[in-house]
Amino acid sequence: MNKHIKLPIILTALLVATQSLATEIKGAGSTFVSPVMAKWIDAYKTKTGNAVSYEAVGSSNGVGLIKKDAVDFGASDMPLDPRELDRLGLMQFPIVIGGVVPVVNIAGVKPGQIHFTGPVLADIYLGKLKFWNDPAIRAINPDIRLPNTAITVVHRVDGSGTTFNWSNYLSKISTQWKTSVGEGTSVEWPLGLGGKGNDGVASLVSLVPGAIGYLEYAYALQRLDKISFGVVQNSAGHFVVPDAASFQAAASSADWKAEKDFHLVLTNAPGEDAYPITATTFVLMPKAPKSTERSAAAIDFIRWSLENGRSQAATLNYVPLPTTLIDQIERYWQQGIEAAPTVPVSADVKR
Repeated sequence: MNKHIKLPIILTALLVATQSLATEIKGAGSTFVSPVMAKWIDAYKTKTGNAVSYEAVGSSNGVGLIKKDAVDFGASDMPLDPRELDRLGLMQFPIVIGGVVPVVNIAGVKPGQIHFTGPVLADIYLGKLKFWNDPAIRAINPDIRLPNTAITVVHRVDGSGTTFNWSNYLSKISTQWKTSVGEGTSVEWPLGLGGKGNDGVASLVSLVPGAIGYLEYAYALQRLDKISFGVVQNSAGHFVVPDAASFQAAASSADWKAEKDFHLVLTNAPGEDAYPITATTFVLMPKAPKSTERSAAAIDFIRWSLENGRSQAATLNYVPLPTTLIDQIERYWQQGIEAAPTVPVSADVKR
């Protein structure tokens, strides 16, 4: 062991690694990451005996809770600006990559069958296209018999990183959207019904014939008996099916080393096979935590998930982070978080 490593850090890390905590570690935020987070939490407890809880309350609430020091880590699908992180004494790093997909409830339309361009999605959400058989929609779907059914727009009502990535993408491809609505975890929607969380949007779309919404891909896959996901044209002009491969194609363009505090958004990424609404979930933690033990435990859970939870992520069609990025994140911890363990501690621990 490196003799220059600080003794208090070693003791904290060993404490976390060798005994179960008396209280559970708490996280909150992104609903986008909730499906894989639940898998990681169960697997981590089985392996280490340590309990972690996670409340899927939306990215905005997750950021708010970590600002208040009400949780041990927050999760958001919208990265905070490095200047705000410095002001708040926080750091952020990516944990998993996935995709946001349009979903529809149209009789006879199967998953992956309906095509969208960015401008068409923007015009639907602006209320400019009102019926499914509008010529602009039929022009990119010549093989589908689209009904003369009114389009019902569904969106999030809570502060949402899924909304951020959706609105960020629309802002990149539609000048009217950018100037009239813009981007953010919450926006002033021109029209539509609001649902809370990815589950709320999924439920509304499944209940309303003619509805369209947007979901994290894992949620869309859970509702294929009632709703269908669409295929979106990317920056190279190709209609790309959302899946782990197309999310990975978008992620491969990312230069994480060039961005302070990993401040990078993957929407509308270049690449022949890149899915255009690819998104990243980020974890937020304090640089100077009140409890070094709890901070070390949270880091241990996150490290374990990054290194040992790859199969759970892949099963749910998320993209696990590459090992080079994980190494970069671990160096980032050492530079910023006072309680960060200096070596992986729980992956090979036997109890």
